[in-house]
Amino acid sequence: MKRALIALLAVVALAGPARAVLPSEQLADPKLESRARAIGAQLRCLVCQNQSIDDSDAVLAGDLRVILRERLLAGDTDKQAVNYIVKRYGHYVLLNPPFESQTLLLWLGPALVLVMGGVWVGLMIRKTATTPQPSPALTPEEHEQLRRRLDAESAL
Repeated sequence: MKRALIALLAVVALAGPARAVLPSEQLADPKLESRARAIGAQLRCLVCQNQSIDDSDAVLAGDLRVILRERLLAGDTDKQAVNYIVKRYGHYVLLNPPFESQTLLLWLGPALVLVMGGVWVGLMIRKTATTPQPSPALTPEEHEQLRRRLDAESAL
């Protein structure tokens, strides 16, 4: 029991998010590397489901990490490095894109889908409420029972 508890605690402790930044990608300068990590946490892996490029082990995420570090080594500011990547890959690469005319679909798209779905459901409910439902056909046994009851009533 004690060993099982220790094993469970070890698994839970190790279950945190995996960092995909490879040692070969890391910069020698700790300040530049911390800037790269901060920026990388804001950039979306275009292959994965809502993971940052630092968390993803996809090849494209690795390429983005390398590009980001190259831009920082070239002397770009954080904003310039982000703008360079956004210019190449679009605003979708940002985990939190700005609210502007180019990103309206990213921001308003989910709400539009919900509204359109609600309108569709409302129309379907309205259609079924106004459409008369045909009565189901009687089985031969039910026809016989009905005939017997009507005969019994008419005999009274």
